[in-house]
Amino acid sequence: MIEDEVRGAVAGGEKNSAGAEPIISLTDTAAERVREVLRREGRPEGSGLRVSVVGGGCSGFQYSLGFADAAGEEDTVHEFAGVKVFVDAMSAQYLVGTVIDYVHGLHGAGFKFLNPKAERTCGCGSSFAV
Repeated sequence: MIEDEVRGAVAGGEKNSAGAEPIISLTDTAAERVREVLRREGRPEGSGLRVSVVGGGCSGFQYSLGFADAAGEEDTVHEFAGVKVFVDAMSAQYLVGTVIDYVHGLHGAGFKFLNPKAERTCGCGSSFAV
């Protein structure tokens, strides 16, 4: 099953800023892609990927990815293969156990979310319902 393969590919053993298991995980492929983009954009040292959940989309919630130069006050910070990932407290409840991968396919390339909390997802894969 592809989800098992992706989970097996996750950069292993990382902990969050509090020393606990991470809320989300990045595969090595996703971490490499984020590192590339951070370098290309000339982001400062300490920058990372901000992952959040916002209302909207055809299924009720949408994933949001962006870059941040530092963690926010309420963020949990994770690190995977040298990439910092910032997750705000509100989004964390919807992201527990989520694996983010970067995939190439016939319809292009992009980040893919494997979220065990999602009861249904839309066809584009960027919105979900819990």
